[in-house]
Amino acid sequence: MYSKQMAITFDDSIQMVDLQTQYYRLKEEINAAIQEVLNSHAYINGPQVATFAHHFAEYLNVPHVIPCANGTDAIQIALMALNIQAGDEVIVPAFNYVAAAEAPALLGMTPVLVDVNPNTFNIDPQKIEHAISRRTKAIIAVHLFGQSCEMEPILRIAEKYNLSVIEDNAQSVGAVYTFPSGEAKKTGTIGHVGTTSFFPSKPLACYGDGGALMTSGEELSERIRMIANHGQEVKYHHKYIGCNSRLDTLQAAILNVKLKYISDFTKIRIKVAKQYNEEFKYLPYIIPPYKSSFSTHVYHQYTIQVKGKKRNELQSYLKQKGIPSMVYYPVPMDRQEAFRMHARKTDNLTVARQLSESVLSLPIHSEMRDEMQDYIIEHVKRFFKITG
Repeated sequence: MYSKQMAITFDDSIQMVDLQTQYYRLKEEINAAIQEVLNSHAYINGPQVATFAHHFAEYLNVPHVIPCANGTDAIQIALMALNIQAGDEVIVPAFNYVAAAEAPALLGMTPVLVDVNPNTFNIDPQKIEHAISRRTKAIIAVHLFGQSCEMEPILRIAEKYNLSVIEDNAQSVGAVYTFPSGEAKKTGTIGHVGTTSFFPSKPLACYGDGGALMTSGEELSERIRMIANHGQEVKYHHKYIGCNSRLDTLQAAILNVKLKYISDFTKIRIKVAKQYNEEFKYLPYIIPPYKSSFSTHVYHQYTIQVKGKKRNELQSYLKQKGIPSMVYYPVPMDRQEAFRMHARKTDNLTVARQLSESVLSLPIHSEMRDEMQDYIIEHVKRFFKITG
């Protein structure tokens, strides 16, 4: 642990996600993969795209993976493939990134905002049923920050009301949900359709935009493929109204390399999270991330709750010490101007609002060195000593 006089002495600064160092670790393989694409000139739908889809399907143990351009497109395509229509309602968590509500709104659907569990920050199954109306057609279950939603009751409710279930798994690739029966499945493979993003900071990430959908349904997978490719069954024969959403070959080549290391990267983030947990567990103003009993946690984010309205003050203090942090998310969905006329809420969303005022995400990534984490921990503790 650093002394009070000690400052950062390593050459590079602390990052929320250290993409540069991770690239240097994999540089030889990634450069070779990129060069192969450049040599082939197959920049659109090159063989690396199909290879990645196959390898990712094997990793997830799901029959079908369909790559696309980004995670938001993936949600939109899933809604279209499930035949959700304009005017229908889609249940989404109130505490979340905008994409889960934005995609249905873009299609003329109504996002229905449901509050989240105060421990996991994921959608609260106990509050879903009250939000269902005769127009409800789907639930978007977002696996936030690295662990699974409580899927068994969500699936039970969906079956009772004949609803489709879409999993937004952009932040939790590799997490495993265990049903009460003991059956275990990777997140993204549990509902009717799973979606993910390969945005550079995600657990499985490329060097630009990218996304994918996954499903066990044969017919559904074919419909997804067509919708993502202008609705074409064969070239120039359009069966559905679709869109143009494809994973770039260069990005697929990069993902083929990084997929081989995803388990190793996850183990490192778990180790970092355990160290944070150990150091913070007795700090009265901090609530460390909760890990549910039914899910593993891949710690895409290490998100604490800061009590006593000290969150912003702590963030400012850490910034002065060269320590980045992020607030995911500072404005709950019901208070976003864009959704005032386009969303419906079912209660006062107390938990979502409380979290937006108290959460703070600290640096966590696969390249975290001990001295970096020690420095962060030291200054978090020092802040609370100073402020009492």
